[in-house]
Amino acid sequence: MGTPEFAVGTLSRLIDEGYQVVAVVTQPDKPVGRHQNVLQPSAVKTFALEHNIPVLQPVKMKDPDFVEQLAAYKADIQVVVAFRMLPEVVWSMPRFGTFNVHAALLPQYRGAAPINWAIINGEIETGVTTFFLDQDIDTGRIILQKRFPIPDEADVEYVYDGLMRLGADIATETLQLVLDSDGHIPSTAQSDIHASDVELHPAPKIFKETCQISWERPAKQIYDFVRGLSPYPAAWTAMEHNGQEQTVKIFKTAKTGRSCPDITPGTISTEKPRLFVACADEWLEITDLQLSGKKRMPARDFLNGNKNLDEAMMKS
Repeated sequence: MGTPEFAVGTLSRLIDEGYQVVAVVTQPDKPVGRHQNVLQPSAVKTFALEHNIPVLQPVKMKDPDFVEQLAAYKADIQVVVAFRMLPEVVWSMPRFGTFNVHAALLPQYRGAAPINWAIINGEIETGVTTFFLDQDIDTGRIILQKRFPIPDEADVEYVYDGLMRLGADIATETLQLVLDSDGHIPSTAQSDIHASDVELHPAPKIFKETCQISWERPAKQIYDFVRGLSPYPAAWTAMEHNGQEQTVKIFKTAKTGRSCPDITPGTISTEKPRLFVACADEWLEITDLQLSGKKRMPARDFLNGNKNLDEAMMKS
């Protein structure tokens, strides 16, 4: 059960290692295009059809017809990767239960966007977790965990690709444990591995408003914020220049270590071919960006096409 490319990594590995995948459950095709009149299948559906695997696409997971159809496959176990919350009638159906591959070290970063939030919060390590599903989101008993370092320069794309491969590893290891133990697999309550004095960070779904940069924050926080949203959906800011305001997406920045006392956050400074913006404590260099309606470009190209930017401001 899964939808995006992240889930394809695990599905592909299950097939390669000879597991019998009797069916795939994924989201309904999504309307795309200017008029929303073209239906786009999920990455998981596309891959499944290429490998002649039956695909189920319920609108509602409690739909009686879907539940009956799913039960007819008589699956021994269900594997969930980047999908949606399941009702008990679904997750309790197989004789060995249902486990989820989550892209974080639970109980940290429960929610829809664990990779983004780990980077935004400046974590130096994340990982993947398999756990049995229960009534709440990402709270079930943990089976296995694998760790993954986050380099200081890494963005979402780098961590996403690494965790996709690691997720496939942990899914097949978990399946083998289930088979070897005939379903009596050891697991640990999340409360048993969470120290009471350690703050739990959530990973809620990200919306456009979530991605707006606040220049009143320290440069290191903005640096992490940008890479935690790059390349998609991308951090953005409003630039005011010559009495006009336009949206600018920021894909990559660089720390300078140069303080900017008494400079209003959002103030732009240019030292061609370099572009700097004042944060709460230091200047942050913008190295990769995109004006609304334009292509992504390096800062030097942006500066060549936009004059007198020292009079412009980035607004929070």
